[in-house]
Amino acid sequence: MKSEEFTKIFNEAVADYHLNNNIDQPIQNPYTEGSLESLLYQKTWIDTVQWHLEDLIREPEINAEKALKIKRRIDKSNQERTDLVEKIDDYFLIEFAAVSEYESAILNTESPAWALDRLSILILKIYHMEEQVQRKDVDSDHIQKCQLKLDVLLEQLDDLMLSINQLIERILEGKVKMKVYRQMKMYNDPKLNPVLYGQKNS
Repeated sequence: MKSEEFTKIFNEAVADYHLNNNIDQPIQNPYTEGSLESLLYQKTWIDTVQWHLEDLIREPEINAEKALKIKRRIDKSNQERTDLVEKIDDYFLIEFAAVSEYESAILNTESPAWALDRLSILILKIYHMEEQVQRKDVDSDHIQKCQLKLDVLLEQLDDLMLSINQLIERILEGKVKMKVYRQMKMYNDPKLNPVLYGQKNS
């Protein structure tokens, strides 16, 4: 797959979410379970729900109980997002397992899946910046400023899509090593977060 196909799936997930725009709506993943397409769709669905949770928690008059519930949900979402990115990298590890690397093969600063993570978030930024440009309840200055930001985001999208394609091509050519490090997040792990394991010892 190329970044054009990744982008298509990401845009599809964002559009499907916004048909109802409800953080509690169940995902209706149209792709075969376990396929790369299914993982990518699920990834962007999680990102989209979390985007709106991040909006909600910034409500100026939000009460503490509601804010805490949303924060807990965001923490859970972050873990799910990380786990899913690692599943996508597992897919690529299998996909590229037979590639013979050159001795001169270099390392990239991020794996393909983490590059796709950035692409997914960028698609969300573009969607919501386009919403701002299309608003009818704001002045022209707001529209112009948002249009300038949108132009930059669209340029960034072109560059990131090209970069992802180049990364995958170079991995397939053996010029870049396919190497993955797990995130090893500690704050959600009851064995690693001192606040959590301290409760058991108290």
